[in-house]
Amino acid sequence: MIPTIVWGTGNIGRLAIRAVESHPGLDLTGVLVHDPAKAGRDAGDLGGLGRVLGVAATTDVDAALAAGPRAVVYAASGDIRPDEALADVLKAVRAGAIVVTPALYALYDPVGAPAEVRAPVLSAIKEGGGSLFVSGVDPGWGNDVLPLLISGLGTDVDAIRCQEIFDYSAYDQPDSVRYLVGMGQPMDYEPPMLAPSVPTMVWGGQVRLMARALGVELDEIRETLDRRPLDATVTTRSMGEFEAGTQGAVRFEVQGVVEGEPRIVIEHVTRIHPSCAPDWPTPPSGDGAHRVIVEGRPRIEVTVEADDEDGNRAAGGNATAVGRLVGAIDWLADAPPGLYDALDVPLRPATGRLGRKRP
Repeated sequence: MIPTIVWGTGNIGRLAIRAVESHPGLDLTGVLVHDPAKAGRDAGDLGGLGRVLGVAATTDVDAALAAGPRAVVYAASGDIRPDEALADVLKAVRAGAIVVTPALYALYDPVGAPAEVRAPVLSAIKEGGGSLFVSGVDPGWGNDVLPLLISGLGTDVDAIRCQEIFDYSAYDQPDSVRYLVGMGQPMDYEPPMLAPSVPTMVWGGQVRLMARALGVELDEIRETLDRRPLDATVTTRSMGEFEAGTQGAVRFEVQGVVEGEPRIVIEHVTRIHPSCAPDWPTPPSGDGAHRVIVEGRPRIEVTVEADDEDGNRAAGGNATAVGRLVGAIDWLADAPPGLYDALDVPLRPATGRLGRKRP
């Protein structure tokens, strides 16, 4: 059994508690929280398991790491605190832990990561003997292992397109949806997440990683952006009202250009209500889906829909990201210390979990 702690208990962390507890090769030995009000609460409560696990949450990072966990699922956000997230991860790696996390966008493709991010990680690995694997869903398996797997079914491949198509009112992150992405803001508002070069900062590593796996050289990475206003005021179940005339939908692409043509494309189609931009791609059902389209002979299209927590598609997507990360821990435990990416770490089968009864 691999002693494992979960650091953070928000949208990702509560799912990570469940995933670690369910994994037959992992032993949940600690939970780290930032909010003092959560300190002392049982992990089963924080993970929504409805039963006591006998693991109390703590705010004491140094004590938790001094206990010598073999693995850390770092589930705290890195969206608006990337420097703090990196510092936390470095501390855990220096303590000798295997760290898996979706929080550090720059390290989804470690080969192309900026030196100021990559160098401290490599130094921490050398110093402490830990490892790091950064992945998720999008960025993550939705635009690395899945499209690369599907591409192998083709005879001739002209282009690969990875799509995330989501109604963002399903997300339990009002500040990110309204201010980072700009939903409900005036059309002259400039959302930080959509500023020039930011989509490439987040998803460009995935484009480079796919290009590397496919053996092609990129001419450049381009971005496209389209935004649409709401025609009418809408009221959402989880995030309240969004007024007519404010931003209601966003569509952008991060394009890997090969010999003058966009051959590797990551596309996001994001709405706050299905009535906005109905001519854009839509999910087959529900609030969202991830889709891979391989143009060529044959043309291949695969759509993945995941839900969790009473049918919530955002929670389902988060759960698959957690599954990818937590499922990698035992492989990483057998590998030498290092900085790993999605081309290194195989997608693991659910060994020992098929038909397993949940308490």
